[in-house]
Amino acid sequence: MSTLIKTLKPPNSWLKANPILFAAVRNHWNKDYKPGPYPQTEEQRRAAAEKYGLHPSEYEPYADDGTGNGDYPKLPMQSIESRDPFYPWDNPELKRNFGETFHADYDLLREDRYDVSAKLRRPLWFLWAQFLGVMFGTFGIYYLLENVKMFHAAVPRQYPKDGKVHYTFEPAE
Repeated sequence: MSTLIKTLKPPNSWLKANPILFAAVRNHWNKDYKPGPYPQTEEQRRAAAEKYGLHPSEYEPYADDGTGNGDYPKLPMQSIESRDPFYPWDNPELKRNFGETFHADYDLLREDRYDVSAKLRRPLWFLWAQFLGVMFGTFGIYYLLENVKMFHAAVPRQYPKDGKVHYTFEPAE
């Protein structure tokens, strides 16, 4: 067993010396998705649009506000769950085609996350009114009926050996 552990020490030191190996393998990092610098000229803008497979008229980068998005395209917020399930996707499990650019917030838009493009059945004010009505109604019923006894005592309490103190917080005399 110790021989097995000793053989794992060199790969462990290689990973500590080169953390990019760990990130590339463990987190599926792909150099193709790394954004370049923010496009300054129209030529750089066209090159970035071609890099991400978009038409130059559809390409719009994120604002250059220091968040590190660079030339990555600003794609519409559309959840994966709201995509057509019957479309012949190249990767139907992810509802994604080969070479399709990921959204910058892809981890928030996956199918097992909140659907940002879902339509609510009722307006948001109505949902809040329902929620607050139930909460305040429950609190009001509790407040009004807290002192009302559910079952009244039929007879007075009976203890063995009348007059004997069975339990008290007072010190014994």
